[in-house]
Amino acid sequence: MPSLGTDMEAGTLVVWNVRPGDRVKRGDIIADVETDKGIIEIEVFEDGVIDRLLVPPGTEVPVGTVLALIRSEDGLAAATNATAAAPVLGEPPPPAQPSAAEAHPLQAPRPEPGKRVRISPLARRFAAELGVDLSTVQGTGPEGAIERADVERAAAAATRRAAAQVPPPPAPAVPPAAAEFQAGMRRAIAAAMARANREIPHYYLQTRIDMSRALRWLEAENTKRALKDRLLPAVLLIKAVACALGEVPELNGYWLDDRPQLQEAIHIGFAIALRQGGLVAPAIHHADLKSLDELMETLRDLIPRVRAGRLRSSEMTAATVTVTSLGDLGVETVYGVINPPQVALVGFGKIMEQPWAEQGMLGVRPILTATLAADHRATDGSQGARFLEALNRYLQEAATL
Repeated sequence: MPSLGTDMEAGTLVVWNVRPGDRVKRGDIIADVETDKGIIEIEVFEDGVIDRLLVPPGTEVPVGTVLALIRSEDGLAAATNATAAAPVLGEPPPPAQPSAAEAHPLQAPRPEPGKRVRISPLARRFAAELGVDLSTVQGTGPEGAIERADVERAAAAATRRAAAQVPPPPAPAVPPAAAEFQAGMRRAIAAAMARANREIPHYYLQTRIDMSRALRWLEAENTKRALKDRLLPAVLLIKAVACALGEVPELNGYWLDDRPQLQEAIHIGFAIALRQGGLVAPAIHHADLKSLDELMETLRDLIPRVRAGRLRSSEMTAATVTVTSLGDLGVETVYGVINPPQVALVGFGKIMEQPWAEQGMLGVRPILTATLAADHRATDGSQGARFLEALNRYLQEAATL
């Protein structure tokens, strides 16, 4: 059971997407795990053959528990998440051999008639609170498993049918199951932020950036594109942060074992607010190597999956720095709290028209306030200032991003 967030102590295995004997390769999604932040898709980090599944679906187990064993090419067994000396739960009875429709472990065929349908614990709780009959719900998860999103769709469809027949009732209160999920996420966030404030000596730097050139380039570039291919200012900010980290690598990494551990790869955790409340910052891998189009495509894929509660384990654990932007909510300046064990967080506010003096001339320009929260154990103000200067320089040269 991987650790999928700061202070995560346990997770519930929802469903296996593989069976003993299936061949897997690095990056395959082999299981779904339920956490306080939703259903997370667990990736495998070994090539080989599934040897044994050690934890049955529906079981809550501590972080570090071995979930499965794989057999590598040389025949040695290795733990899927490589946790030495972790407790191994009793092995469940061997599952039936897959049918032809189930031959590919990552596909989600419809369940056979009469076959027991798998239901995630979160979906079961939501169905009970929303009054949804699970026998009427079509699952879209692996092997036809019913997930939270399926229950929500069924509940919404029932509401629409009822609304067509009777006047709409007063807005209902938040269902207890949904409220419980929100409370769980808030507890997880609270634990992480309390730890950050308790352990990390933050220092803050701020700069104002003239966005005139960047926005002019973006407007001209978007006029050449179809509506679906247009770029958002956010991708300029993400790419500029990634490029600036390449010049100031001290801000890209972790504070672990009482020392800074710099990371060569730049994986930017982009903070995304959830509709039901809470915040998730999944990683955009190798952001410095992606083009603006690739970053835009990543955001189009990532944001709906975050809000549907469908993230991969590597997206939850790999971020080397966090970027948060609250400009769309009218916030002018963001002073963030670092997400441990990271050592930096970059905040962006709203691009606002403000007075701006340049070469003795006073005018009005679109100004962006950028802030840096950094860990004083790992860096100091001079490194932070160099980062913000580089960030500003890259945004003045948007065409080169």
